[in-house]
Amino acid sequence: MSQAAVPVSLPAPMPIRIPIREIVPWAVLIGMLSLITMYFVSAEDGITALFSGGYVHEFLHDGRHLLAFPCH
Repeated sequence: MSQAAVPVSLPAPMPIRIPIREIVPWAVLIGMLSLITMYFVSAEDGITALFSGGYVHEFLHDGRHLLAFPCH
């Protein structure tokens, strides 16, 4: 037998430090982009529309149906 009967203990894993100050700006940016995307997908239609003519509505029309947003 070439293996030891007692298993070799491994060193304890070092905890991972999460740098909150570096993550917060990225989290805010992603949150704002998510809100803007949700606005254009779900609410860019009607009296509060930023762009006139229904261009955004028609561009995202099929995506609204796939995401189960009512648009008619």
